[in-house]
Amino acid sequence: MATDFRLKEQLPDLTEQIVETYTKCSTTQYLGHTPLPRFGEVISIMEDLTDIIFPGYRRREGLHIGNVTYHVGQLIDGLHDKLTRQIARALMHQQNIRTENKCAEMVADFEAQGQAIAIKFLDKIPELRRLLSTDVNAAFVGDPACKSHEEVIFCYPGVHAITAHRIAHELYRLEVPIIPRMISEHSHGETGIDIHPGASIGEHFFIDHGTGVVIGETCEIGAHCKIYQGVTLGAISFPMDADGRLIRGAKRHPTVEDHVVIYANATVLGGKTLIGKNSIVGSSVWLTKSVEPFTTVLNETPKLRLKNEAPDLNPEHNYQI
Repeated sequence: MATDFRLKEQLPDLTEQIVETYTKCSTTQYLGHTPLPRFGEVISIMEDLTDIIFPGYRRREGLHIGNVTYHVGQLIDGLHDKLTRQIARALMHQQNIRTENKCAEMVADFEAQGQAIAIKFLDKIPELRRLLSTDVNAAFVGDPACKSHEEVIFCYPGVHAITAHRIAHELYRLEVPIIPRMISEHSHGETGIDIHPGASIGEHFFIDHGTGVVIGETCEIGAHCKIYQGVTLGAISFPMDADGRLIRGAKRHPTVEDHVVIYANATVLGGKTLIGKNSIVGSSVWLTKSVEPFTTVLNETPKLRLKNEAPDLNPEHNYQI
C-alpha cells in the first residue's frame, strides 16, 4: 500500500501540540543554554576506566608489560579531557546557569573546577584497582562454582555492579553532581543491582547472583561482607521538616559491620539498625532493629505440606498447587 502523503499534512499541527506541552510540563524537558552532561560520554568514561582497571579484559587485546604504559597513558589523557568537560557541565547545571551572556565568563571557571576534580579522581585509580582486586578475589573464594578469576571478571554481575559503584562513589565523595547517579543507574539497568553511589562499602565485598539487590544512599557496609540476590538495605521512613518537605542527607539506611552474610530476599531497614560483626541474616528475614555481633537471625522454619496423590490441575478446585 502506498503512503498517503495527505495524512502528513497533520504533522505540523501535531508538532505544535507537542511543543505546547513543553511550557505546561516544565519538569520533563531541558531547553536551557547550559549543556547537561552527555550520557553517552559518561558511559564512554566508564568503558575507559574499566579498560584501565581490568586491562586486557575488555576492548584492547595483545597487551603486555612492554606496551601497557602507552595504552594506559592514552586512556588517562582522554579521560582527563572527558571528565573535565562532563564534570564542568554537571557543575554548571547545579548552579542553574541559564543566562547566555554569563556563560562565556563562567565556563572557564567551571572547566577549571572540573579539571581539578578530574585530577583528584584519576589519582584514586590505584586504590580503586586495589579495592576491586579484593572484590574479585572475594567472589572467587566465595563461590565454589567459580573456576577462575577470569570467570569472575567476565561473568559476575555483582563484580560489574561493584566496579561501577566504586567509581561512582569516588565521584560522589568529590561532590560531583548527577554523574555518579548516571553511572549507578546505567549499572542498575545492566545488572539488576541497585547501589546508590553514596553507600559506603568496605573491601572484599561479594554480591552473589545479584538480581534485585538494593543498597541505599546512607548504608555503611564493612569489610568481608557477602549478600545474596533480592537483599534490600533500605529506609523505614523519610523524615520531614516543619513544612512537610523531605530532610535530605540524614542517615536512613542500616549499618553492616565486618564479616556479615545476608541471605536471599532479606530486608534490613532503618538508619539506626546495626548488624554486628560476624552475624548471619537468614533468607527472607524482615529486620528493623539492631543485632549484636555473632548473631544468627532466622525466620521460624515454615511447615511444608506434601501430597502423594496426583494433583488436580483445575485452578478452580486447587489453586494452591
